[in-house]
Amino acid sequence: MSVDMARLDAFMGHFVTDLGATLHAGMVVIGDSLGLYKALATGPMTAGELAQRTDTDERYVREWLSSQAAGGYVQYDAATRRFSMTEEQAFALADEDSPGYIPGAFELATASLRAVPDLIERFHNGKGLGWHEHDAGLFHGTERFFRPGYNAHLVQEWIPALDGVEAKLQRGAKVADIGCGHGASTIIMAQAYPKSSFVGFDYHAPSIERARKAAKRAGVSDRVKFEVATAKDYPGKDYDFVTVFDCLHDMGDPVGAASHIRESLKPDGTWMIVEPFANDRLEDNINPVGRVFYSVSTLVCTPASRAQEIGLCLGAQAGETRVHEVVGDGGFKRFRRATETPFNLVYEARP
Repeated sequence: MSVDMARLDAFMGHFVTDLGATLHAGMVVIGDSLGLYKALATGPMTAGELAQRTDTDERYVREWLSSQAAGGYVQYDAATRRFSMTEEQAFALADEDSPGYIPGAFELATASLRAVPDLIERFHNGKGLGWHEHDAGLFHGTERFFRPGYNAHLVQEWIPALDGVEAKLQRGAKVADIGCGHGASTIIMAQAYPKSSFVGFDYHAPSIERARKAAKRAGVSDRVKFEVATAKDYPGKDYDFVTVFDCLHDMGDPVGAASHIRESLKPDGTWMIVEPFANDRLEDNINPVGRVFYSVSTLVCTPASRAQEIGLCLGAQAGETRVHEVVGDGGFKRFRRATETPFNLVYEARP
C-alpha cells in the first residue's frame, strides 16, 4: 500500500469528529432527559448551581457540561467558571416549541442504534426488522424529531401549496392520516382546521394509544380519532384528503398502499405525500443530509419494509422519480412536487 500521509491525517481528523459526534448523541439525550438544557437556558451557572437547580449530582453535571462546552453546545467562561447558552443554542436545545428543536433527533439516533446487533444478523440472512421490534425510544424520538418541522411547515406552507385543499379543510373535510405514529401531524391539522374531522391510522398499537392521549391533552378528541390499521386495510371511503408523513418508504408494499388510498379518496380528493428530501441519483445525495437519511434507512426504514409483505424497500432516499412510479402504479394519474424544505419533499397526488 502507498499511503498519502496528508490524506490519512485528514481522514483521521474526520474520524475524531465522527467519534465525538457519536458519543455526544448520548450526552444530548442525558441533558434533555434531566432538564439540564432548559435550566441552563435561564442564565449562566456553575456546575454546582445547575446540579442544585435540577436535583442532580454536581460531579456528573460538571463532566457533562465540560463535554457540552467542548462540543460547542454550551458556552464556558473561564474567569467565572460558569456555563451558559447562547440564544441560538437555547432555541435548538431548550425550547420544545421551536421549529429548530433537535433533542428528539438524538433520542431517535441512540434508540435506533440499539438494533445494531440484530441488524448484523439480518445482513446475513436478509430478514427484516419490524418497526415494532425496535426500542420504544425510537417511537418517542421520531415524534419529537418530526413534530417541530410539522409545526413550522405543515399548515403554513405544505397544505397551502396543494390545489384547493386548504379551502376544503377550512369549510370542513374528511381526512385520513396514514402511518400517524404518535399523532403529531394529525393533531396539528385538527387544531388548525376545527371544522374538519380526522382519523389517524397506524399498525403499531402502542403508538395509537399514545396518540389518543395526546389528542385528549390537545383538546381535539371531539374531531380526531385514532385507530389501529395498516395502509392497505384502513377503513373508510370518500375521504377528501389523505396524508402520509415520512413513512411511504417504510412500507413493504407502497404500491398496494397507494392503490388502497386511491380507492378511499373521493374522485376530487387529494393525497399529500411527505418524504425525506432526496435527489434521484446516489451521487447527488452524497452530502450531510443524505448521510443522515441513508444511515437511518439502513437502521430502520429498509429493515421495516423487508419485514412486511412484498418488501419493496424504497429506502429513505428514494427520490422523486421512484416515488412517482409507485404512486402511478397505485392508480394515480396526476402527481407533482408541491413544495420542499431542506429535509422534506412534499408531493401532491390526485386520481
